[in-house]
Amino acid sequence: MASIVRLSSVCHRGVKPLFARNTILPRELLACRTLREKDCIQSSVQINASSSSSHSAASSKAASMHWTGERAVSVLLLGMAPAAYLYPGPAVDYAVAAALTLHGHWGIGQVLTDYVHGEAKIKLANASLYTLSMVTFAGLCYFNYKDVGICKAIAMLWSI
Repeated sequence: MASIVRLSSVCHRGVKPLFARNTILPRELLACRTLREKDCIQSSVQINASSSSSHSAASSKAASMHWTGERAVSVLLLGMAPAAYLYPGPAVDYAVAAALTLHGHWGIGQVLTDYVHGEAKIKLANASLYTLSMVTFAGLCYFNYKDVGICKAIAMLWSI
C-alpha cells in the first residue's frame, strides 16, 4: 500500500510547492522544478500507455473486489464479537469459524505475497496456506460440534 503514490504528489503539478512561493530563492531552483515537471509528465504518459490493456482493467477490478471483500469480512468480525457474546449458538459459532478462517487465510496470504519469492517457493507456500486454512476450519468446526463452541468458550475464558 505504501508504494502507491499519486503522480501529482510527486510532480507537484497543479500545486505550487512552498519553495516556489518564496521569491528569495534563485531562479535555478525554479528551473529545476519545471524540469522535474516535464520528466513527470513524460513518465506519466509512459505509465498510462503501458497500462491500457483490458487485462489490466480486469485484474484491477478483481483486486478491488477482493479488497472490498477483505474489508467486509473485517467489519463483519467486529459485529460478530458482541453477537457471539450476546447470542451464543451453533449458527454464530460456525459463522465465526468461517469468518476467522477466511480473515486469517487472506492475511497470511498477503504476508506470503510480500515475503515469498521464487516460483517453487510460492507454490509451496500457497499449498501450505490452503492446507493450514482447511485444517483450521476443520478444527474450529470440530470444536463447535464436539465441545462447547467458540462463543461459549470465549465467554468461559472471560469469566475466569
